[in-house]
Amino acid sequence: MKTFVALLRGINVGGKNILPMKEFRAMLTSLGCEDVATYIQSGNAVFRSASDAAELSEALSARIHSKFGFRPVVMLLPATNFAAIAAANPFDSDEVNKKFLHIWFLREPARKVNRSRLEEAAVVGEEFVLTKSAFYLCAPDGIGRSKLAADVKKYLGVQATARNCRTVGKIGELLDALV
Repeated sequence: MKTFVALLRGINVGGKNILPMKEFRAMLTSLGCEDVATYIQSGNAVFRSASDAAELSEALSARIHSKFGFRPVVMLLPATNFAAIAAANPFDSDEVNKKFLHIWFLREPARKVNRSRLEEAAVVGEEFVLTKSAFYLCAPDGIGRSKLAADVKKYLGVQATARNCRTVGKIGELLDALV
């Protein structure tokens, strides 16, 4: 059995794409996942599974569509990949409030990135780092005021889903509890 993190994009935001976490856990269990745990209402889960990640991701998205009428992007990461992305956060320090630090988990490497467009979109004080598996953003004025945050997917050209570093830390704690 492998340990995974599931990150669903656009779940329970602004009263749209409602997916109760009890139902989410039940769906994962019905797909053969074990030791399923979720964190907050935004589609975060950790679990063990013997299934192939791509097949499980597609099956979960299809089940959600069948039952709730929308098909979310499901990012399924091996626990080791999730932990490596979290640990590589260049802004993760005690001096910076973690609610202003965000990580976009990328489905695949962003290959055609126009760095100057990213820099133009960043407001004064924002800093970012792009790696092959993640986009890290420090937005000290908040993510709601960030033009860059609003259009990350457009700028990078790949599927991605974001979590603030506080949430990433809590998911890490759930993973630690599975060990």
